[in-house]
Amino acid sequence: MIVMLCRNRVWDFSKWKGVFDSHAQAHRDAGLHLKNIWRELEEPNNVFFLFEVTDLKKARAFISNPVASQAGKTSGVVDGEYHFLESSPGY
Repeated sequence: MIVMLCRNRVWDFSKWKGVFDSHAQAHRDAGLHLKNIWRELEEPNNVFFLFEVTDLKKARAFISNPVASQAGKTSGVVDGEYHFLESSPGY
């Protein structure tokens, strides 16, 4: 299984979450299925989220699309990162 682990540092979690939720269908269309969202205890505007990836090519195209970048700016993302990960055998 391939997953995409993401971290966003945001200005305001509520604003970010509203924009993030409004893109749920676009995520699914890109082969991304949200599994969970976490907030750091000491820095609640530091958000981590995990997608299961069903189509790596579509997922990569989605995150490199300028529309996705603009959505990040609109939602108040200060900085972020993403990592595509694969399960290690036996786990």
